[in-house]
Amino acid sequence: MNKLKLFSFFITLMAIQSSCVTTPTITYFDSTDSTKYQILPENIPIITKIRPNDILAITVGSLSQESNDILNFNNINRIFTTNFPGQNMGQFGQPLGFLVDNTGQVDLPMIGRISLNGLKLDEAAEKVRIEVEKLLKSPSVTVRFLNHRFTVIGEVAKPAVYNLIDDKTTLTEALALAGDLTAFGNRTNVMIIRDYYGKREMARVNLLSKEIFSSPYYYLKDGDMIYIEPLKAKATFSDQKVQLAPLYLSGASALVVLINVLVNIIK
Repeated sequence: MNKLKLFSFFITLMAIQSSCVTTPTITYFDSTDSTKYQILPENIPIITKIRPNDILAITVGSLSQESNDILNFNNINRIFTTNFPGQNMGQFGQPLGFLVDNTGQVDLPMIGRISLNGLKLDEAAEKVRIEVEKLLKSPSVTVRFLNHRFTVIGEVAKPAVYNLIDDKTTLTEALALAGDLTAFGNRTNVMIIRDYYGKREMARVNLLSKEIFSSPYYYLKDGDMIYIEPLKAKATFSDQKVQLAPLYLSGASALVVLINVLVNIIK
């Protein structure tokens, strides 16, 4: 009986100690400056221009019913939108887009070949809008990239290849899409590999420093690869097991106490 009580005491003590363990607080963008309000240096993203082999989604909208007759628009709350006829649809209905050929031109149905090489997306949209205006009344045009991607690998919850929506997509947004870093991800030495016009660059940034906001790698570019390396002290068990360990010990302690009580009652 004494052995049972001694065993129960040690299990209870372990459960109490494990329940008191706290997860270290990880503070992003930390600063030793005690100032509550700070103005960070301006960091303007580099605008990507259209190049040969880009794939573009070109969407036209009009408030006029005539667009439905001319370009087979779909009526959605009196806003008629469509992709150009002949634009193939990919999996889940996503448009495959228009390929920019080697000369920087795109062949649009009912409009013909139009050069978009070297233009920003808003500039390309305006150029297409001018041509569409010859067919429709007060059209609106949007142009976006369909083939721009970035990759997140390493110690994140959801490593994968993600679509790069625009030039304003940030590193923090990319990591949020990937489910944030795991507890074992090295936040002070995040690697970014960038292929810039055939030249491969490699840089490292510190997520715990506010200096990340002024980094040229804060805004992502097409083809960027983000690698989160593991901490040297990474444990061999998963985060979930670490979090559930105190519960397991507490359950074992409660079971031993219950057995002890039952034994005393029977005795």
